[in-house]
Amino acid sequence: MQENWIGKSFGTELRFPVKDQIDQEIPVFTTRPDTVFGVTAMVLAPEHPLVSQLTTPESKQQVEEYVDRSKKLSEIERTSTEREKTGVPIGSYVINPFNNQEVPIWIADYALLEYGTGAVMMVPGHDTRDFEFATKFNLPIVEVIRDPAKIDDSPLKEAFIEPGIMINSGQFNDLPSEEGKKKITEWAQETACGRARVQFRLRDWLVSRQRYWGAPIPIIYCESCGTQAVSDDHLPVLLPKDVDLSDSSRSPLQTSESFINTSCPKCGGKASRDTDTMDTFVCSSWYYLRYIDPNNDTKIFDSELVNSWMNVDQYVGGIEHAILHLLYSRFFTMALRDRGLLNFPEPFNNLLTQGMVLKDGAKMSKSKGNTVDPDDIFEKYGADTARLFILSDSPPERDLDWSDEGVEGCYKFLARIWRLIANIEDKIDLELGEPDIESLDNPEKELIRATHKTIYGITNDIEKEFQFNTVVSKCREFVNSIYAYVNNKNDYSNTDKAVLSFAIKNLIKIISPLIPHLADELWNLCAGKGSVYSTDWPKFDENMLVADFVEVVIQVNGKVRDRIKLQANLSKSDMEKCALASTNVQKHINGKEPVKIIVVPNKLVNIVIK
Repeated sequence: MQENWIGKSFGTELRFPVKDQIDQEIPVFTTRPDTVFGVTAMVLAPEHPLVSQLTTPESKQQVEEYVDRSKKLSEIERTSTEREKTGVPIGSYVINPFNNQEVPIWIADYALLEYGTGAVMMVPGHDTRDFEFATKFNLPIVEVIRDPAKIDDSPLKEAFIEPGIMINSGQFNDLPSEEGKKKITEWAQETACGRARVQFRLRDWLVSRQRYWGAPIPIIYCESCGTQAVSDDHLPVLLPKDVDLSDSSRSPLQTSESFINTSCPKCGGKASRDTDTMDTFVCSSWYYLRYIDPNNDTKIFDSELVNSWMNVDQYVGGIEHAILHLLYSRFFTMALRDRGLLNFPEPFNNLLTQGMVLKDGAKMSKSKGNTVDPDDIFEKYGADTARLFILSDSPPERDLDWSDEGVEGCYKFLARIWRLIANIEDKIDLELGEPDIESLDNPEKELIRATHKTIYGITNDIEKEFQFNTVVSKCREFVNSIYAYVNNKNDYSNTDKAVLSFAIKNLIKIISPLIPHLADELWNLCAGKGSVYSTDWPKFDENMLVADFVEVVIQVNGKVRDRIKLQANLSKSDMEKCALASTNVQKHINGKEPVKIIVVPNKLVNIVIK
């Protein structure tokens, strides 16, 4: 996206003299100078300043009507390849300097003033868009690049846009088109009708805004001395407090007399301040550097400190920021590097592009009136519910489809966690250590293993994958495991309490990034010291990730007939014996000899009978 936005193109600028207009030329930028002999029209953007000047009286009305219609279209609409081509001739002509042919000038809305020179040389034979335009308006289509595989002189049925051999191109005939680009450009430079050029699509950044927030522009205007920069000892210029925000017809800073009226830093006479503020991108494009040295009042930052701490490990932003804040930040960092203030070229190591929030299939936005007021969610369900739903719905890089039912479901899950811990808080001691698993019975062993497995999975999902939705699902599974353990207990020995305390302590820790408020409340409910956020993130033991027992599905002719618990990593022959010993399996085999037995270790046994 950034490459497309910058749009660096290597090509040629060619200048076409306007017929009967002394010293008037129309420059065009092209990456295909080899096709210049095939130009059959010149296309200007409707906003091009020469349109009004070169439009003939006979064409004036239709040109003005077309220009008005074009103003109502967005850039995306104008450049869409799906949209039918439109345009009108303005009545004037240019001269192709390569063959001295007269070429009519048209305006068409697919030409953009912001790109190139705002003018396009139309070569229908070798540009798909131009071919469609010429076909619709019956303009000539001249073949000047021959497909080497073409064996006859039949008219082109579609634009040939690949490299080929130059034809109908005067002295450049028979040249490979790639070589022709270079020769055409050299000839244009020798005859002063063109030059090699590098072109960019990048537009000027918007710096000034007529609004209150944002840094005031540090410029002063003096009638005697003209435009002056605010002196260094008076920086930064602070926003005034006495502004009228109710007047939307002008910049709020214009309503503050105390701000506007000042003295000239050069002559000391009466002067006025600039009343625009800088776009917030000007500040946010480098604020991460200032965070490292926020109290420095003598310079932008201490370079030694910043060079020691940077880069930022992770950047998270919406897709639109790829060509906005992210791109600006990269430019700022490179510029500061070039000034010797930084010793690194890039501000961020990794990028995660988050999806948008959708409601009823459309992007949630104020203009569409389909937003959800978070205050209403907080009031009814709490902030943790909203947070959990957003994290649980989908991976962060995908769009989130807002669902009231999903919010309700997350609220019920949080209530379930609260009930679980509130009902057993008297059995929980967060100061107890992890029990020795070798001394435990199977239910306790399984809960200890489930705890380590959950810590491992969630740690990996957060640190490596940013898959918060799977973090939530693993939390749900873990809560189910704890419930199953608690529901099968009537009395608790000291060992049981230690096992349960170990599971609950780690549950609160691993849910704390997801539901920070409830997690800290639960930590306090269980008499935890301080805040859960002052504790260490839990660690897992890889040896605990392998279960002692696994549930194996037993099938007969592909249909599930039983599920049995077996010791993990049994041999295939032992798994077969256990499967055949099942009462349910024997009932469905009914004394028949198996034709084949398929075994998937630790998972499945399928017995095939006739």
